[in-house]
Amino acid sequence: MSVTHLPTALELAAAGLPVLPLRGKVPFGNCHACADNACGGRPNMKAAGPCECPAPCHAWAAATTDPRILTSPAWASAWRKAVAVAYHPGGAGLTVVDLDNLAAVAWARETLPPTRTVPTTRGEHWIYRGTMQSANGVRDGVDIKSAMAYARWLGHGTGTITALPDVVRALTVKEPSPVRPAPHPITVPAQTGGGECRHRTPAYLERGIAMAEQRITEARSAIHNTVYRTFLAVLSAHGRCGCLTDAHVARLFTAAQAKGESPRHCTDAWTNARTALGM
Repeated sequence: MSVTHLPTALELAAAGLPVLPLRGKVPFGNCHACADNACGGRPNMKAAGPCECPAPCHAWAAATTDPRILTSPAWASAWRKAVAVAYHPGGAGLTVVDLDNLAAVAWARETLPPTRTVPTTRGEHWIYRGTMQSANGVRDGVDIKSAMAYARWLGHGTGTITALPDVVRALTVKEPSPVRPAPHPITVPAQTGGGECRHRTPAYLERGIAMAEQRITEARSAIHNTVYRTFLAVLSAHGRCGCLTDAHVARLFTAAQAKGESPRHCTDAWTNARTALGM
């Protein structure tokens, strides 16, 4: 056992880096109060915010810069057993490109703009200023660690941290899968009242779809809920006139899939929104 990791953690926390203890390659398991989400699941892997429990748990969400928490009696046992310090890159406004082998390092040197690099056991960490969604296996030997993720602290490294480039952000954007439209027809009974439907004005409908795409694209958390609420809003405003086409739905599905949603999740969210509105 080592007791040398707490001073390192306090030093990093003072510099604004949210830290937590590691018992190996993984954080300490959930405390008894939060095991199996008994606490209600906040925070969990889809919710941001510091852990509110008295002990380290919830992986990345347990990371903190508060020295009172880091030195509290509840954390003392974890630090005594810890084998390393981890940190939450997204909480510090950073993104770590984790290069897990020499081939990945060679690819980064040919493809990515220079930034701070930190040697690892098998490769390197390239650290950029800026946050993005985290993802594993974006290409062979390359993981992205930023929002809702943790990285092992391996030292300050060399070089100057530069801004997160678009080429890194693009690594987590999946090629659009063939969009599966909702299993039920989009066309529904027209509104009562007669007259031409105002949604048939191209500018009105286009603005509504564009705003929905933007809302999904700019979501930084709670992606599932954002997609569902956006689908619900679109259907509520435009879904009872027969104006929405498969092309409009495809645009919404594509925006959702770019944020990590699967075609099945998109279809389920669309169907649930229709059901909620009685369509």
